[in-house]
Amino acid sequence: MSLLQNIRSFKLTLKQRKMGLYLTLIICSLFFLLPIYVLLVTSFKGFAEVSEGNMWALPLKATFAAFEKAFTKLGPSFINSLILTVPATLISALLGSLNGYILSKWRFKGANLIFVLMLFGMFIPYQSILIPLVQFLQKIGLYGNLIGLIIVHIIYGLPITTLIFRNYYSEIPDELIEAAHVDGQGIMGTYLYIIFPISLPAFVVVIIWQFTNIWNEFLFAITITQNPEQQPVTVALQDLSGTFIKEWNVQMAGAFLAALPTLLIYIILGKYFIRGLLAGSVKG
Repeated sequence: MSLLQNIRSFKLTLKQRKMGLYLTLIICSLFFLLPIYVLLVTSFKGFAEVSEGNMWALPLKATFAAFEKAFTKLGPSFINSLILTVPATLISALLGSLNGYILSKWRFKGANLIFVLMLFGMFIPYQSILIPLVQFLQKIGLYGNLIGLIIVHIIYGLPITTLIFRNYYSEIPDELIEAAHVDGQGIMGTYLYIIFPISLPAFVVVIIWQFTNIWNEFLFAITITQNPEQQPVTVALQDLSGTFIKEWNVQMAGAFLAALPTLLIYIILGKYFIRGLLAGSVKG
């Protein structure tokens, strides 16, 4: 009888722990979502209502005027961000894939040293290289435009993309590569017909990671693109703050619009992101 009571007590304790865990997660989620609530609530208010200063209250009359004004001002910068983010993401992903393939499957003298030196680039703060970066871009004629910014993001993204692909490719059996050699495939043939077709999980992770980082990046964007007509949306968002009058509803609407592309990326590809991170992490 005592054993049965102990089992029931253990089950009850386990259930209580789960309930406590879920309650803690719900509370943490609510705290995390509070800024988003304030952002959305403020975005749907008119300027007169925002001026009253009660940021927690629901709008008395919802309006899309703030979104229309924010989109009118940010529209050209959205195009610039797409021109910047899409090629920089795809090119850095492709180059990282090639680097990871070479460094994991074509072993040569000094490969580990090269890999370590590339990873070192992940730990160099942006601020420490701004002056020489600007001077270099000025000398090659790419300062102040999106092309120079694209090249910067491609190069700065290579360490993390190489790391992800190298870890993914290291779990691919070497016998598969040897079989491709027997069939007469060289380095690029093996990559195109064997490695690339099974790289989708790693590409999803890299694309989400790079797209989010490049789209949200501000320091390089404001430093390198001096021409307002070529500035991405993160820089244009700063201009919504105004000088004398703070239209908080327009700023909040602009912040939501600027974050919407990355939010959609995570909603559409989020489940594949975790799968891609875990792919190849366990052998067998």
